[in-house]
Amino acid sequence: MKNTKALVLFVLIALTISSCKKTKKEEAKEATKSYTIDAKTTTINWTAFKTTDKVPVKGKFTEITLNQKKANTPIEALNAVKFSIPVASIFTKDTIRDGKLRKFFFGKMVETKNIIGSFSLKENNIGELMLTMNGMTKSVPVTYEIKNQLATIEGTLDLDNWQAQTALKALNSACKDLHSGKDGIPKTWSEVKIEAATYFKVK
Repeated sequence: MKNTKALVLFVLIALTISSCKKTKKEEAKEATKSYTIDAKTTTINWTAFKTTDKVPVKGKFTEITLNQKKANTPIEALNAVKFSIPVASIFTKDTIRDGKLRKFFFGKMVETKNIIGSFSLKENNIGELMLTMNGMTKSVPVTYEIKNQLATIEGTLDLDNWQAQTALKALNSACKDLHSGKDGIPKTWSEVKIEAATYFKVK
């Protein structure tokens, strides 16, 4: 009987030690994970608005360049990234509109062959996007969500902050008929919503 109790006690101790070792190994493996993001799995969508009724016009950029740096957490990976978006890659499923955006909007800005940016995200799902265009850098408040290996970021920028009034006026004039609603008043809004999504590479 004593031998049986001793054997049971020995087995329990062995299982406990084995379980602890496994937990420590798992913790060590978790601690050594690294996160990066890839331009190939990153999308940049935007929504602009026209007419006094504020009709949405959706589009995206088909190209983006990222500096890929390894980080210990998803947030650190996003904060470590600086990106560059060539404005020539704008795409709205309308080649005439794309051409007008390149010529009359971005073409009226200075130093805006590329839009350059970086993130500063906090733990509570808020942060800011530092965006450079028209020769100046301004902050855009953003919210974000990270689920599994997918991060989504949303924000709304006001183009007036980048002194883009001249560019907006030129675009509104070039698209006068298309930017006029029932009241006949052409309007191009300075508000633009942005939505970005990216998948993390985890190693």
